[in-house]
Amino acid sequence: MIQAIAFYLFAAMVILSGALTITSRNPVHSVLWLIMAFFNAAGLMLLVGAEFIAMLLVIVYVGAVAVLFLFVVMMLDIDFAEMRAGFVRYAAIGLAFAVALAAEIFIAIGAWSAGGLKLDQRIAPMPTDNTSNIEAIGKLLYSRYLYVFEGAGLVLLVAMIGAIVLTHRARGGVKGQKISRQVARRPQDATRNTQPPVGQGVEL
Repeated sequence: MIQAIAFYLFAAMVILSGALTITSRNPVHSVLWLIMAFFNAAGLMLLVGAEFIAMLLVIVYVGAVAVLFLFVVMMLDIDFAEMRAGFVRYAAIGLAFAVALAAEIFIAIGAWSAGGLKLDQRIAPMPTDNTSNIEAIGKLLYSRYLYVFEGAGLVLLVAMIGAIVLTHRARGGVKGQKISRQVARRPQDATRNTQPPVGQGVEL
């Protein structure tokens, strides 16, 4: 009974938070409602025994992605009134996406109502002992899927190096900083004492 109450509570909060994320006029409020949706989705994952996914939702999505969204919204001076002005122009595209998502939901409901999934025929079945979800995923990642896991790490490393190279590339019209000349500069060369007459400025 407690599990059912917790499930309906978390599910209702996820749906409510998602709706408020879309309908909120203030973008900062939208990001905060998105964080609320992530927390409740993590609660749903805990109910089904997927504590690893719950930790990912809290640590990665709330701690990194949602905070990044919040910083971008607060730092960029975006005219949201101007963005909402083009709502009618993109209404057809949004409606097409909504229809596609609704079709996927109906297909998922039909597949679920057709019968239970045969979990014993999965590629990586869960062990029958008391092994936790995180321990089972760790054993699979560092045994059967070790090379795939290392390959994903290499892809992220290449992406990070590419971002650094693009940031530090040589660009025209930009005056570069020479730290050695700044350190070697003497105070006598950087300042000049003058005594201008009363009512006149300093000639540069």
